[in-house]
Amino acid sequence: MSQSPVESHARAQRGVADLFTAGGRLAAIPRKAARRAQLLVHLTETLFATDRDYTESEVNRLLLTVHEDCAALRRYLVIAGHLTRTRDGAGYRRATTTR
Repeated sequence: MSQSPVESHARAQRGVADLFTAGGRLAAIPRKAARRAQLLVHLTETLFATDRDYTESEVNRLLLTVHEDCAALRRYLVIAGHLTRTRDGAGYRRATTTR
């Protein structure tokens, strides 16, 4: 029996809670791909609107609210297909589908 999207999202939310400090900051970017994938889904759903374009500085500012290495998080989000980037690298948008 497969899970509904709501159940899957709830499981993902519980799954990443231990990655954050009491202050809401990310303790470390997970090394394991599966844990990092859970984190990236969480960050995408909580930080980025589906119908909006972002500049690189806006993406950085949002990611800095959770971790100081915003460049690594941004790169992981693009590689995983959660964010799309314009050819010149200046603009970002939340992807409608992920890879």
